[in-house]
Amino acid sequence: MSVPELPGVLTADDIVATARSIAAVQEPSGAIPWVPGGEVDPWDHVESAMALDVAGLHAEAVAAYEWLRRVQRPDGTWASRYRHGEIIQPISETNHAAYLAVGVWHHWLSTSDTDFLARFWPAVSAGLDFAVGCQAPSGVIWWAVDAAGNTDPQALLTGSSSIHQALRCGVAIGALLGEERPEWELAADRLAHAIRHHPGEFADKSRFSMDWYYPVLGGALTGDQARERLRGRWDEFVTPDMGARCVADRPWITGAETCELALALDVAGRPDAAAEMVAAMQHLREVDGSYWTGVVLPEQVRWPDERSTWTGAAVVLAVDALHAAHPRSGIFRDSCREPDAGAAACPPELVCAAGR
Repeated sequence: MSVPELPGVLTADDIVATARSIAAVQEPSGAIPWVPGGEVDPWDHVESAMALDVAGLHAEAVAAYEWLRRVQRPDGTWASRYRHGEIIQPISETNHAAYLAVGVWHHWLSTSDTDFLARFWPAVSAGLDFAVGCQAPSGVIWWAVDAAGNTDPQALLTGSSSIHQALRCGVAIGALLGEERPEWELAADRLAHAIRHHPGEFADKSRFSMDWYYPVLGGALTGDQARERLRGRWDEFVTPDMGARCVADRPWITGAETCELALALDVAGRPDAAAEMVAAMQHLREVDGSYWTGVVLPEQVRWPDERSTWTGAAVVLAVDALHAAHPRSGIFRDSCREPDAGAAACPPELVCAAGR
């Protein structure tokens, strides 16, 4: 087991401290809220579980995944928000349903526990089947279904980019277990094509930095296409020596977005720039290894007044990617990744929106 470090920035002991700060917030059920006693959402919960595995806290990570398995609904989904075991927002988000696949594959890369993989296959399969069932003819995936079963016909670029990675991870899990799922491969191809060539099919959330870098982080954009995208809005979102903004029109630097940008830079083959991003946001670190969510410039006032588990998790995952010393380290960079970004023409099986 290899705990990562980022020389001159964070030691392996620092990474363990951050993971332990996440575990300290974990509830007896295994759920990992954003802050002590706060809300739990399935996506950030998985990200936090992944960070626990990186630091060798495998029992805590398994407890987190088992909580998800217990509360999964028959249609393969989870509620959007929980608090103290109670549902507070019942809507089903497609990226939440899909993301378990990324966490389960990461746990296997961390532990080689094939029994765990087999035990979670039904939950992973149900979640991805739900997401694929919300795919439109254009290739995009609608973002949510409400409690009455009504699909919201709106696609979000960040969520869809995350689903793209989840589908690739699901295919990898299935291949290892002898459970081929070619429909997931096709869904991922169709989704990647929409992300690359039909950005107008997604809701305009361009003020958010996540919509800028997530097509790279989720693997739909690779190589020169990925690097060009990150160059394109760099000055809008990045404040030197501080980190990345959450939104372009507010002076709010956030640690999680900064470290996710670092992961995207690493995917795009720019590890030095990625390391600079991780180093830049260390002003948010507390002595116990936890991280404040963000800071407002120029006053450098911490806002909100919270240290969030997902921020610490993003730091751990970014450092692990840059350390690149363990099979799990490449889950964003090279695991479950297509060898090429694909041709410009629509694949013949894809009905492109508006006849394109």
